[in-house]
Amino acid sequence: MRWLPAWPSAMHTLVFLSTRQVLQCQPAACQALPLLPRELFPLLFKVAFMDKKTVVLRELVHTWPFPLLSFQQLLQECAHCSRALLQERPSTESMQAVILGLTARLHTPETEAGTQPLCRKHALRVLDMTGLLDDGVEQDPGTMSMWDCTAAVARTCIAQQQGGTAEPGLAPIPVEVRVDLRVNRASYAFLREALRSSVGSPLRLCCRDLRAEDLPMRNTVALLQLLDAGCLRRVDLRFNNLGLRGLSVIIPHVARFQHLASLRLHYVHGDSRQPSVDGEDNFRYFLAQMGRFTCLRELSMGSSLLSGRLDQLLSTLQSPLESLELAFCALLPEDLRFLARSPHAVHLKKLDLSGNDLSGSQLEPFQGLLQAAAATLLHLELTECQLADTQLLATLPVLTRCSSLRYLGLYGNPLSMAGLKELLRDSVVQAELRTVVHPFPVDCYEGLPWPPPASVLLEASINEEKFARVEAELHQLLLASGRAHVLWTTDIYGRLAADYFSL
Repeated sequence: MRWLPAWPSAMHTLVFLSTRQVLQCQPAACQALPLLPRELFPLLFKVAFMDKKTVVLRELVHTWPFPLLSFQQLLQECAHCSRALLQERPSTESMQAVILGLTARLHTPETEAGTQPLCRKHALRVLDMTGLLDDGVEQDPGTMSMWDCTAAVARTCIAQQQGGTAEPGLAPIPVEVRVDLRVNRASYAFLREALRSSVGSPLRLCCRDLRAEDLPMRNTVALLQLLDAGCLRRVDLRFNNLGLRGLSVIIPHVARFQHLASLRLHYVHGDSRQPSVDGEDNFRYFLAQMGRFTCLRELSMGSSLLSGRLDQLLSTLQSPLESLELAFCALLPEDLRFLARSPHAVHLKKLDLSGNDLSGSQLEPFQGLLQAAAATLLHLELTECQLADTQLLATLPVLTRCSSLRYLGLYGNPLSMAGLKELLRDSVVQAELRTVVHPFPVDCYEGLPWPPPASVLLEASINEEKFARVEAELHQLLLASGRAHVLWTTDIYGRLAADYFSL
């Protein structure tokens, strides 16, 4: 997402505009910092971060007068500026300036704090850099991805441990740095060294969300053993092909994080139709470890074979889930029936059933599940579920009872323009609905086999002229119904999937 360098003044308060003016001359602004009221520092930080005033930004972190410096608090939409920097990928210059300011603090002895104006240098104890955008989409070179941010913070940890303080014998100021860490095979050794370096160091690295991609089992375990059990709220293991055996090794190390709220596992395979003795033992052990979680609210088991086993998995959990992702899990009707009757259904805010065929015997239990979750459901993802017009129309009465629904994903389903128009008309009663990701209507393809496989819908060419007419007609229907603010789109990449913690 790109923003103009300067926003219209109507969107800014006089205090914001004055602050921006003060920061135009960075050397003078740095000299003035000791004379400015502490209450201005949060706005100074946001303006300096936004306008890449790196000299000022570094000095702000160096002399921060409060115990907490939180990106989530400082870079959000505020009373002075409607720009939410957390919804943009951060600039490399600004992030590097923050890290340089942190490094300067670490090399400022505690005993020197009294010589600083207003004794500010002893105040900062927590730098919270969590919550930055990580959309996985390539951006311009001037922005920093979460992979880059992880590496930059890790380098600071290692350098601090190796370099020590500027003056031996004087204690550096301890700071806890809260971050979301991303790791893969290439960065594993580097990040492991950073975590080791932060143990007993003035810079204590505290991981909130860990995402490990394509990481061997032993490396995943080694990282988990280095993380602070009191900080971690999410573990996300992607593309690791663990299998039940690998998962049975890793899961006890995950279960020690008693405050864990989100667990995301993928490609957990174990064929329930031809179970082996070892496979059954591993699955039972996995279930026993899942029962240790007391704070778990989100579970994602994408691309894991759970046919006929959902009851065993969910029955072990101590508390109801609020987010459940079961994409491409080969669910059976009995799985959906169990979920509809379970305590989880009435608490669900987010449900992802993508890649499960809901067109046949699964349709009725799916409708029962929607009925059970109608009061709480905010986000519903049904990509590639083989829902044609007949199934959609049969589901609309219960779907429209989900009165709080904000997001509906239907991409990759064989729906016609007539089916989409019916959905649009009926969804008018859903006052909270803001986004519908719909498929290209089957009317816009040439020579489709019927029923069309999802692979065909995703890969076949469409008639651009026909689709342009479809878009225009949908837009007119939205205008006529007073729902122009609702986004109807086929872009599955342009809209970030709602994160559970943002619901």
